[in-house]
Amino acid sequence: MSFLAQNGGRGDNGSVSSADGQTWDIVVVGAGAAGAVIAARASEDPHRSVLLLDAGPDYPLAGDLPDDLYNGHDNSYTDHDWGLSYNPLAGRTDRFPRGRVTGGSTAVNTTIALRGIPADYDGWAELGNPAWAWDQVLPAFNRLERDLDYGDQPHHGDAGPISIRRWTEDELVPTQAAFIQAALEHGFPASDDVNAPDAVGVGPMAMNKLGHLRISTAVGYLASARYRDNLTVQADTVVNRVLVEGGRAVGVETADGARISARLVVVSSGAIHTPGVLVRSGIGDADELASLAVEPVAVVPGVGANLSDHPALAIVMTPKFPEFCAPELPLVQTICRYTSEGSNSPLDVNIELITRTGGRGDPMFMLAPSLEQVDGRGEVRQTSRAADSMPSINAHFGENDRDVTRHVRALEDAFALTKRAPLRDFIEQVNFPDPARSSSADLVQVARRVSASGYHPCGTAKMGPAEDPMAVVDQFGRCHAVDQLVVADASIMPTVPRANINLSTIMIGEMVGEWIRTTPTRYGL
Repeated sequence: MSFLAQNGGRGDNGSVSSADGQTWDIVVVGAGAAGAVIAARASEDPHRSVLLLDAGPDYPLAGDLPDDLYNGHDNSYTDHDWGLSYNPLAGRTDRFPRGRVTGGSTAVNTTIALRGIPADYDGWAELGNPAWAWDQVLPAFNRLERDLDYGDQPHHGDAGPISIRRWTEDELVPTQAAFIQAALEHGFPASDDVNAPDAVGVGPMAMNKLGHLRISTAVGYLASARYRDNLTVQADTVVNRVLVEGGRAVGVETADGARISARLVVVSSGAIHTPGVLVRSGIGDADELASLAVEPVAVVPGVGANLSDHPALAIVMTPKFPEFCAPELPLVQTICRYTSEGSNSPLDVNIELITRTGGRGDPMFMLAPSLEQVDGRGEVRQTSRAADSMPSINAHFGENDRDVTRHVRALEDAFALTKRAPLRDFIEQVNFPDPARSSSADLVQVARRVSASGYHPCGTAKMGPAEDPMAVVDQFGRCHAVDQLVVADASIMPTVPRANINLSTIMIGEMVGEWIRTTPTRYGL
């Protein structure tokens, strides 16, 4: 057991190091969707010292939040972003927004609070991770949420740090309300609670915001936890690598060369950045380590592999009523979750109406069909051993034939909705894809050429049993190859859930944070 020596906890952002011999019980690298939760839960034990590091700035009070972080009606695209780019398809590059701030991408995203379906988590269990079966993760989902609509239901929570509510009918932008009605006319069932275990159909989106205020993990978890004497939040600190001695993690080294000692290192830097921390630490694919001249500590081929995401397409439309695309309106309010025609994967697609496009020029709005259960995989590879280097992110969308077939069917369904009342009454014209070139063969080419990320990356340090040569960690997040090293964020998901990963990643933080707090010997504490 150790206690704070440098800056006394309470979220002060003074520099910390281990030059004075101090050893932290737990160092968490990354204060995002999972890391902030782990630090908050682990520090509930007052005898456990926890240091939470993040590369971005910190805003301890909600009143200090810049508007781009406060305003949950829109994404924050640039001000608190890593400036990443990715390759959705061979030969095409686009930007890949990720939050660089305490709260991570929960501080900048669209605040969609959508759970995966029970089969997602039971699927993780079937891959050798029984602790992640639906009946095991449901208590964590309930624990994280304060559901203002269904908190009295057994599959929901009413006292958690993340407030969740759905839009009421009178709050819907007219185009969003028209989308629901058009989907009902098309034959989709109504879904008042899209997070019910058996939910299917169209309804209001569950979202983690109150009014405009985005309830990130920084707001929900750290706002109160940061005042504990045993928790220190240090912002503006880029971690270069994990320090490993004799096959055991003993701390981290920051980009400026400072060394911080710890009994347990938890890497929660997200599916894009966690592989970089591991590779710079000498933990990764042998060829990648050799190409970067990084001395191998442990050859782990699964690091950076298995990138999963939700490929998305869009039907872009000119509105009859441009005022319903105004920038002050909520970006997303509704969703239709369903199974594509002929698919044996339940709820493998969804369609959302996006109130406005992000481009300049005349107002536009979109229908966005997304493939939620994917067979294709990509990878994240490091381009340099420098801590501030940008990784190469390759999604390989449009390459898996089964994925393309199902995605095209969802695009065809979205086209059908544009012709249904009352949504059709809000559309001046469909601009893309060209309705005159919308045969199945045409749309296959669209899917292969213009699919883009839903920005839900996961799987790049997947969990699984030791017999799986591509598994990086076990079901408790413990690294197979290095003792006292835990990975806990979206990178450990073996498959992407059939939902935006916001809530599932917070759930991972709840699971691992509670395990560290309640069963510390499992983690060598």
